[in-house]
Amino acid sequence: MKYKVPLVFAFVCGILVVISEFIPHRPFNMLITTLQDWFMIISGFAIVLGQISLFQANIKKIKNKNPDWPFYLAGLISFSIMLVFGLLWGTQEYAGIFGQGDKIQAAVGMKPFDYLFNNAFMPLSATMFSLLAFFIASAAYRAFIIRSFESNLLMITAVIVMLGRTSLGGMLTSWLPEGLKFLHLPILSDFIMEFPNSAAQRAILISAALGIIGSSLRIILGIERSYLGGEK
Repeated sequence: MKYKVPLVFAFVCGILVVISEFIPHRPFNMLITTLQDWFMIISGFAIVLGQISLFQANIKKIKNKNPDWPFYLAGLISFSIMLVFGLLWGTQEYAGIFGQGDKIQAAVGMKPFDYLFNNAFMPLSATMFSLLAFFIASAAYRAFIIRSFESNLLMITAVIVMLGRTSLGGMLTSWLPEGLKFLHLPILSDFIMEFPNSAAQRAILISAALGIIGSSLRIILGIERSYLGGEK
């Protein structure tokens, strides 16, 4: 019984959402608004559960002295500091338990949470993304290795696009006559990005949308039950 109720609830809510997309009038629009409010409430509890799970998992790894346990400790300390500062003095838009923290703002120029966010979190995020550039370069090198017709086509297209985005590409093909203007690297690069690239991206988006529809139908019809904690 405890598994049938969630299945029925998911089926009814899913059907209502689908119907509201085709009939956006009363009472369906009101029902969807209520369901969206419920979703926000449930999401709030989910965030709290996620934070509790984060603490439990990391504390267990720290106690067991798992490999790289100092990183888990640093993560917990950072999370706790941001949480405490956010609760006590709030953020730029909202007040905290102790109000706006005018004295602290006068000393550091902003609230503690915003100060750490702008001067610690943002630089660390930029550092993380800059490190990804090396992984992207490595992946591009492996992708451009000539092994098949597809890899040859990928390499040639990538070279054209990269050269077309630089001044060097324009210089290399500037000698071509007006009748062969379409072979100029900047123009050819724009053509590739506007037509073949856009077509491929739309095909991927359509495939992703079909996948989402299929997954949604599996959940609505009760075929997919992983959200119940496993196959029931």
